Amino acid sequence: MAKEKKQTLIPFQPYNQDNPFIGDRYTNEKMREIIATVIMVHEHPFSVVEDEIWMWAFQYANSYFHKIGRKTARADCLRIYEEEKKTLKDLLRKIGKISITTDMWRSSHQVAEYMVITGHFIDYGRKLQKRVLSFVKIPAPRRGIDVADAIFKCLKSWGIENKIFSVSVDNASYNDSCLKSLKEDYPLSRMLVLGGALFHVRCCAHVLNLLVQDGLSQIKDVIGKVRESVKYINHNDERLKAFCDVVEQKGLKDRKLILDCPTRWNSTYHMLSAALKFRIAFPSYKEREPHYKYAPSTEDWDNVEKVCQFLEVFNLATLFISGSEYPTSNLYLAEVWRVKQVIDKATEDTNSFMREMTASMKLKFDKYWGECNLLMAIASVLDPRSKFHTVDICFPLIYEAEVAKENIKKVKNSLEELYAEYVSLSLQESSSNEVHTSGINSSSSSSIQSQPSVIIGFDRIMSIVREKEVVPTVKSELQTYLDEGVYIPDGDNSSFSALEWWKNNSLKYKILSKMAADILAVPISTVVSESTFSAGGRVIDEYCSKLNEKSIEALIYGGDWLCHKYNLKQKSKVAAEQHQEITLKI
Repeated sequence: MAKEKKQTLIPFQPYNQDNPFIGDRYTNEKMREIIATVIMVHEHPFSVVEDEIWMWAFQYANSYFHKIGRKTARADCLRIYEEEKKTLKDLLRKIGKISITTDMWRSSHQVAEYMVITGHFIDYGRKLQKRVLSFVKIPAPRRGIDVADAIFKCLKSWGIENKIFSVSVDNASYNDSCLKSLKEDYPLSRMLVLGGALFHVRCCAHVLNLLVQDGLSQIKDVIGKVRESVKYINHNDERLKAFCDVVEQKGLKDRKLILDCPTRWNSTYHMLSAALKFRIAFPSYKEREPHYKYAPSTEDWDNVEKVCQFLEVFNLATLFISGSEYPTSNLYLAEVWRVKQVIDKATEDTNSFMREMTASMKLKFDKYWGECNLLMAIASVLDPRSKFHTVDICFPLIYEAEVAKENIKKVKNSLEELYAEYVSLSLQESSSNEVHTSGINSSSSSSIQSQPSVIIGFDRIMSIVREKEVVPTVKSELQTYLDEGVYIPDGDNSSFSALEWWKNNSLKYKILSKMAADILAVPISTVVSESTFSAGGRVIDEYCSKLNEKSIEALIYGGDWLCHKYNLKQKSKVAAEQHQEITLKI
């Protein structure tokens, strides 16, 4: 009788040191869990488990591992999705306030529009967190009330309808009516801070995009010449080689042209910046190519140079706002101020070309940021490095003198009102805890009949003590914070975290630190929601367009949750989606 083959288990390489699989013996059940996790995190189709080569790796880890089919893989993914959903619900039950971002996306492989909702909150460890909460179809025609219904349904399902702090959206017209409906027709308004003044947040990245697109539309002729020049050169190898010869002859060191995606202004900026480095090569190339008729003139190149210098500020602001590790809201007012500076300077430029370009941008800026943005202002005050200095410096430059004074006063009054609301909320929580404790004590006293009057009297004393501790009679936490000097961090400012500072000072500022955390967690951009559309496009591709809603939820929600669980970077849009890079081989 042959001896039974001994099972050899090869340790599985973990994602990181916090990976829960470390030290496990890789049974069939554990291997299936790993496979489902890989499918969800990397957005593979369920059918990937039927690929022979892909499965060899798992059989190498466990020679007794049994192959599974796509149905089993789907069931495993759904099971993990439900487990992670339960974990997230428990987490959301323990937090205070939560802000959400939302945006719409149309699938190119389905006749359907999807809405994604992402939640942003501070966890009990005072760390900024974000999670995908919804990715659902919105029926046509899209109306504000339909979007509002879908948002409220999502909030209700997660049990956070009474915890909403703000909603960040782009500037689509239906979003105005959507948020109006949420405030007026749903039981949200009674729970909103400052009477809902901070509820509707417009996406900064979207506003910047509108500003620049307005400006670029005024110079479309110059942009068209550069774009057509790049297209002409890249049309075939012969033209490209001829241009390379000119570049080599001129002794230019740069080796890259860019063809933009016309709908993305930052892609157009990169195209202009790259082409500008070859400005002396284009006239010589024109002499060699009789059919090339798109060469920009010397005046055109001078204008392109000015435009690139101007747009550099917008590009840096967009990169800052749209970063994957997005910054907290205390940093945005300074970026808006910088944008206003360069627009005002350009509108007074001696070059009529720049004045014409920026005139419409100035009007658009005043339309969206002409009114006082309370959220950005209050958030900047809650940055201990500057406090009210940022508002005092930026407002007189963004607004006219009298309007600036009124807006500064408005910020101060709103800040005090907001703090008073958090004090009231803290007292309510203390009172609730007292009633709960009193109920327990009453229950105990009724069973053992032990001096209830002494307990009730002591509870009253403790209530007064708590009230005095929560709300100092001499100076509030807010006033103490504002009266103290600014915090000067050691080293580089870029490594400073306002959230970390408030966490470290939470014992000194018990109420104000909670308020600061809620304000700093508000996203001023919907870019994080848009990044989910990249995942949506990969999950709902031409091969998987028939996936049902439950499978889509498991792959998109689960993938997002597991990435956060294991501290993994999610896939981002590839550069090819933004623009085409053309390398000059010399």
